[in-house]
Parts: sequence; C-alpha cells; structure tokens
Amino acid sequence: MKTNRRTIFKKIIAGTAGLFGLTIANAGVFQNEENNDAINTGDVILDQEIPLFSSSQTYGGLVYIAGKGAHFEGDITSHTKHVLDELKKELEKAGSSMERVLKVNVYLNDLKDYKAMNEVFRGKFGKNPPVRTTIAAAGGIPGDSLVEIDCIAALNDK
Repeated sequence: MKTNRRTIFKKIIAGTAGLFGLTIANAGVFQNEENNDAINTGDVILDQEIPLFSSSQTYGGLVYIAGKGAHFEGDITSHTKHVLDELKKELEKAGSSMERVLKVNVYLNDLKDYKAMNEVFRGKFGKNPPVRTTIAAAGGIPGDSLVEIDCIAALNDK
C-alpha cells in the first residue's frame, strides 16, 4: 500500500484540528482518498431520545474519548481512580490503550485537589505520558464529580 505525502498531511491536519475542537474531520473535508476513512462512533448518549454526544469517535488513526466523571459519593482519590478506569475501558473498546494516549484534559472541581489527583494519575499512561492540561472548572463539574477527564489517543497498530 503506497502512502503519499498528501494523504499523510491530510491525516496530520485532521488530527490536529481535533486537538483544537474544530470539526474539519467530521465535515469530511479531509477524507483519506485511499481508504475512505469513516468516522466510527462509540455509544451515543441520548437526552430525551435525541442524540446528545458520543462516548467516543475514531477517525484517521485517532480515538477521541468524551469526558468521564465519577457520579458517586467519594473523595478526589476514589473519583480519579474511577475516571481513569472508565477511560481505560473506553479506550480498549475503541481499539486503543492508556499507553497510546496523546492528549489529556483534566477538569477539577477544586484546584486544591490537584496534588491528590496527581498521586492517582501518575504512572497510568506508561513510560511516555501524554501532554496534559489541568484546570479547575468554574462552577464545578456536572453531576457533582470532583474530576472529569477526556483524551485523544492513537489507535493500536494493526
């Protein structure tokens, strides 16, 4: 299978667009001409029977995982562990793994939980941890979770 520079460039642009929240890939502007890549969607979350968001989407060798929260009583340690376990399950279901995560966004209910969250987070992504942004969300996290995490990962090599 021959891969030309144009195809590679299109995949890089489409993947990078997703990092910035653009919908270029979803609009089909950068469709792989050789493989006719499709957008594969994980579980769709419904709100009053109307699709609200997908739990994951794959495109161009990447998987985008929606934010996961912990919606039960507990502390930041138990919430972070639960969220990372949920991310792991979603990544594996989509054909990836924690070791293939490239980018993580961590949203904390309170910045004072940063150190305790890091204690659980540390080492969960293998020898080459992903780039990460961590913020304290103004107004809190939906569903009373103390932490929410989303990520972008490379799909496993086939």
